Amino acid sequence: MSLVLDASAILALLHDEPGAERVEPALDGALVSAVNWAEVIQKSLKRRADISWMREGFTAVGVVFKPFTPTQAEIAAYLWERTRQHGLSLADRACLALAIEQHVPVLTADRAWGNLDLGVEIRQCRPS
Repeated sequence: MSLVLDASAILALLHDEPGAERVEPALDGALVSAVNWAEVIQKSLKRRADISWMREGFTAVGVVFKPFTPTQAEIAAYLWERTRQHGLSLADRACLALAIEQHVPVLTADRAWGNLDLGVEIRQCRPS
């Protein structure tokens, strides 16, 4: 079964943060929104990390990058009202929109998502 990876989960893996051990086994077949990929790259550049290998490296282990579609944009917009009190960004909502559209769970390191009830399974990669 595939799932959608949130940027926070990918960053946990890249920076060997708590929860990284739960992200690595989920890579093969995992989906990543192009919006979340932009966030991963931006935050990696901020850390002055070498990003030259990243897209090819993640693709090689089975990660599938998905474009942000007009349908996902509409889902993300509808999610704003239901998620704004939890501080979700557009990138967060893009991740959730992809999961909702594809009918697959999402894996995140963002604990605030644990309080969401959006009709999609949200899995936490960080231990409680």
